[in-house]
Amino acid sequence: MAHKFPSDLLALITHFKKFPGVGTKTATRFAFELISWDKEALRSLSALLMQFHNQIVPCTTCGCLTDCGNCSFCKERDEHCLCILASPRETYAIEETGYRGLYHIIEHLLSPIDGRHAEKLRIDRIQKRIDEHSIQEVILAFDSTLEGDTTALYLKSQLKNVVISRLAFGLPVGSSLEYIDGSTLARALLGRQTLY
Repeated sequence: MAHKFPSDLLALITHFKKFPGVGTKTATRFAFELISWDKEALRSLSALLMQFHNQIVPCTTCGCLTDCGNCSFCKERDEHCLCILASPRETYAIEETGYRGLYHIIEHLLSPIDGRHAEKLRIDRIQKRIDEHSIQEVILAFDSTLEGDTTALYLKSQLKNVVISRLAFGLPVGSSLEYIDGSTLARALLGRQTLY
């Protein structure tokens, strides 16, 4: 059926399918939705996309996204704590928890198979921030994957004069034990806490 679409529509659908979690049906729905937009709305979207890459850039200090030069995540923060993340997107989720410390984005997790090696983590930049701000704790907030675990262990071995912690892994709130996979349950058991 796809071969009956006009070529430009098919090209648009192909672009939408590049988004995470977007399959052919959703991409097709997005494309047809754009057809119904008026020209001014399309022009506005087009202009935004054209300037987006140049306007939204990583902060030169922490790597979080900014559009005004001075990153809001570097201003008036608790400088005793540094949260290290693999992506600027994750910063917004951490902010929702009430965390008000500093951030540092490493841009990727270690994966030698994919060509993501330790030298790209720029450990020297992280250690410099630790020393300059007298940071007392570094929180490693990575996915619970092989890459996340490898990166966390590597950073723990490299960073000096600071307490290193990692986000706790365990049971989702409101979950039933019978539906939890063995790996998650094992992490929850290992990370158990004393009740006072």
